[in-house]
Amino acid sequence: MSRFNTRSVAPEIMDDLLCSGEVVHQTLRELDVINHWLGGNSVTINGLEVLLRNRPAVKSLHIADMGCGSGEMLKLINNKFKEAYPGIQLTGIDANPNIIAYAESHCNDYHNIRFKAENIFDSSFQKESYDIVIATLFLHHFSHEQLVEIFRSLKKQATIGIVVNDLHRHPLAYYSIKLLTQLFSRSAMVKYDAPLSVLRGFRKREIRQILKDAEIDRYTLRWRWAFRWQLVINIR
Repeated sequence: MSRFNTRSVAPEIMDDLLCSGEVVHQTLRELDVINHWLGGNSVTINGLEVLLRNRPAVKSLHIADMGCGSGEMLKLINNKFKEAYPGIQLTGIDANPNIIAYAESHCNDYHNIRFKAENIFDSSFQKESYDIVIATLFLHHFSHEQLVEIFRSLKKQATIGIVVNDLHRHPLAYYSIKLLTQLFSRSAMVKYDAPLSVLRGFRKREIRQILKDAEIDRYTLRWRWAFRWQLVINIR
């Protein structure tokens, strides 16, 4: 059976919620570069534009980023939407406190961005409410059953909607990122995790089944370069 037929369940190094130190910092820096040059950031930004299009103008908007990493995505969101939503509030969430510490330093000049070291499966998180919840290259870390639980919770927590940007499991994506990271990465974590992340990524039918099981039917799902899925869910 081809390794691309079903999602891999092998753990990534990043799944260790206690990983820390320079290897994590170098990984976060390199992931920001990868997302910038391969167009991944634009998938999330465009998803937010789609979700907010034709909605009544409001001054305040609260967006939470699950698995926020360095916080770079929140900086980009602030720069894009600050003028339209002058009261925008942004919250980055990650279960690894070492990653949160890095993100706080990385976003130190942005006073409307805050960070929380929190597990999304904890009841404390699931009781929180946001206008929009986003997840960029985060949900492939979880099993089908866990994702159903996540989406069932998020549709109660998000008042406007959810934007997901994640990986398309495809041979070209796998071998391309494997070659690029071997040639250019200085992070052992990136070299190991990046190709594995593709193997843990999704085919369209798998995403549709997850959403069906979570009883979500108001959404758009589009393929975007480079081998990304853009999922935009409307809550209201």
